[in-house]
Amino acid sequence: MTSGRHFNTTGPVRPNEHYCIDPLKRIDLPEVERLIERGKYFVLHAPRQTGKTTCLLALVSHLMTTGSYRCAYANVENAQAARGNYEKGIPLILDQIAADAAFFGGETYPRDHVAEIRSRIGPGAQLSALLEGWSAADGRPLVVLLDEVDALLGDTLVSMLRQLRSGYSRRPSAFPLSVILCGVRDVRDYRIHSDLDGAIITGGSAFNIKAASLRLGDFSEPETRELLLQHTAETGQAWTEEALREIYRLTQGQPWLVNAIAYEVTDAIPRGRDRSQNLDADMVTEARERLILRRDTHIDQLADKLREDRVRRVIEPILRNDIPDASLSEDDIQYAMDLGLVRRGPEGIEVANPIYREVIPRHLTAIMQARIEPTHQPAWYIRSDGFLDMVKLLGAFQQFFRENSEAWIERFEYREAGPQLLLQAFLQRIVNGGGRVEREYGLGRMRTDLLIVWNAPTGVQRCVIEAKLVRGSREATIEQGLRQTRAYMDRCGTAEGHLILFDRHSGLSWDERIFREARDGIVIWGM
Repeated sequence: MTSGRHFNTTGPVRPNEHYCIDPLKRIDLPEVERLIERGKYFVLHAPRQTGKTTCLLALVSHLMTTGSYRCAYANVENAQAARGNYEKGIPLILDQIAADAAFFGGETYPRDHVAEIRSRIGPGAQLSALLEGWSAADGRPLVVLLDEVDALLGDTLVSMLRQLRSGYSRRPSAFPLSVILCGVRDVRDYRIHSDLDGAIITGGSAFNIKAASLRLGDFSEPETRELLLQHTAETGQAWTEEALREIYRLTQGQPWLVNAIAYEVTDAIPRGRDRSQNLDADMVTEARERLILRRDTHIDQLADKLREDRVRRVIEPILRNDIPDASLSEDDIQYAMDLGLVRRGPEGIEVANPIYREVIPRHLTAIMQARIEPTHQPAWYIRSDGFLDMVKLLGAFQQFFRENSEAWIERFEYREAGPQLLLQAFLQRIVNGGGRVEREYGLGRMRTDLLIVWNAPTGVQRCVIEAKLVRGSREATIEQGLRQTRAYMDRCGTAEGHLILFDRHSGLSWDERIFREARDGIVIWGM
């Protein structure tokens, strides 16, 4: 049985149980204190499982130690069960405020007065009445932090926001000095269907007293190292430098991913549980694959978001590495960024980290992989020396694409990215179990970079595949693709490279699209 602290993947951090970065160092504390001192109502938002609740609870403790404020935290997600029924939702919010305020901040006023308020006031004014009486009960100003606000739905959310707005002018003597709303999205992104108003209400209009929106970011590389090395300091078990670099490369500091991979390496993989063993990059790679295949809640929620039209408008052109069409708006991009799905990289909008880059196409092609499985077995493409026969493999895909693409692409939810997804589904099915596919793609890159890493008995095979859509002249696309493929081969340290061209120009016969030739050591495949 192990003891001591460990890496946390569920719920708020408890510093005596979990390795952690000081949560108050992860927010702009001077800015937060300035906003509170000036009586502002504002938003703190971040993607799921990045440490929002941990930061809010640390902030409550910090503010209380100053002696200048009364401070209360409440998680209002329980009212999601009422959906748009505010007559049920608002009382649930009051009950949760009463319970959490007493537990986390020692504030008992809500617990002592909620029943009386509910008995004499309707739900449309219950929250404002509670906050008014609570604020007036003590000379110190009241600060309220409400968590998971964007989990609320319909008129429950509209009513809560409007009741907060209604008392704003009475602060601080008869309403909270400051209210912090916390959730995944900024309040500006709320699109609330109101049955009472018979309209879509935007968060910005229902809560037009918002002074600022602060975003909790991912770990920096130094913070990631600091967190990982706490394990070494407490157990004596060392990380190799390559392992430390690889964890940050794979996660880009996303807090849940960092902790999940570290937990997998140190507590789930048998070799990692042996504290006499160093923690190396091979263990990190194994942990990454375990996470992707297991599809923990964090990964599942990420995949679920792909069904939303606002997300699809961002992710689909990224998958096909194309310039987005006119339907994509800056609001859509910002929404996907707020969800933590994408970021602004050096070449434009891209998926937020390599693990998400892996998860997205795997999820979108899972059914397709299952359909490919009976007809294409990995053993068919393994040479006698244990290495993959990439010419045979890509030749099989070329024929498969000719026979099946028109029917199968229509089945993809992300139809415009169909050729790239079909290629990745085919490769993933073959490589599963003996290697991995690493992917690079982004908005407007005009290419998909794939690296096949295959573990043979006598060594590791690395093969680059560059996939491009033909735009304009085929020859110009080939010349550009060859330059890009060579550059990617050089970066990956391999001499094996293939360039795949998907020509979707109408009017071309399959005989005109299908070809294979080699130039300067790179095999070009037309499809």
